[in-house]
Amino acid sequence: MNSKQQTRKAAFAGSWYEGNQAKLNQELNNYLQNAQLQISPIQKIKAMIGPHAGYRYSGPTQAWSYKYINPQEHQRIFLLGPSHRQRFQGCGLSSCNSLDTPFGQIQVDTDVIQELIKTGSFVQTDKQTEEAEHSLEMHLPYIKKIMGDKPFTIVPIMVGQTSYDLEQKYGGILSKYFDDEKTLFIISSDFCHWGERFNYQYHDPQAGKIYQSIQKLDKEGMDSIESHSSKKFAQYLNETSNTICGRRGIGILLHIIEQSALSKTLKTKFVQYAQSSQVVDEDDSSVSYASAITYI
Repeated sequence: MNSKQQTRKAAFAGSWYEGNQAKLNQELNNYLQNAQLQISPIQKIKAMIGPHAGYRYSGPTQAWSYKYINPQEHQRIFLLGPSHRQRFQGCGLSSCNSLDTPFGQIQVDTDVIQELIKTGSFVQTDKQTEEAEHSLEMHLPYIKKIMGDKPFTIVPIMVGQTSYDLEQKYGGILSKYFDDEKTLFIISSDFCHWGERFNYQYHDPQAGKIYQSIQKLDKEGMDSIESHSSKKFAQYLNETSNTICGRRGIGILLHIIEQSALSKTLKTKFVQYAQSSQVVDEDDSSVSYASAITYI
């Protein structure tokens, strides 16, 4: 572990989201007020999946899952997000002690980081790599906003290249933390990236227009996630090649659920879905956003 005190700066504040605290607070309040609680009763939320684009695109969709978080129930948050820029095998642990947001700093759980390093199954990312990646940062202001002044720690994990077996291994390592009643897992993922620039233009004409085909494709993936079957989700990805950028983190979550002592009582439901635009022409492109919660 890097013993030097390091704070990850809010590298995307002022570009991907509002850097001014008051303006950001107002924006997130609006998103949260417009989001609706659809599921009840809920004894406890254990995990959520949410997107990570610029807030004007995905912020409204994120709010639908964040609305379920009760700050009093959580002391530790695991945050898993894909590595878009740096290629490495397995999962990377933060080398920072704290993370900046416009709402104040979040303390990294360095004790848990040390425990995970000792498993020999993780690499450690440097500050430069962490600050270049947006998938984790786009959740930090929401987390700090919701948690407010309630003391908590975070375990940021950047997910690199994995296999089914490796995801299963991480599921086994992380399930004991998941089972802790004061721990919440957040998985950062956008869904289908459609268009020539993403090298993905799947279209099922029987589903209707392109955007309707994309929605049907995403819905099939969401259904496989809700089934809590890591094999079904892996098979779905293999058959469709859907460009879900956080698919490896979602795969790890499914393995965690399968190996959790809570597995028989857990449910996962997607609570909101949106697309950045409705694709009707092959020259168009879009990114899909979805929010889900895993709960008892």
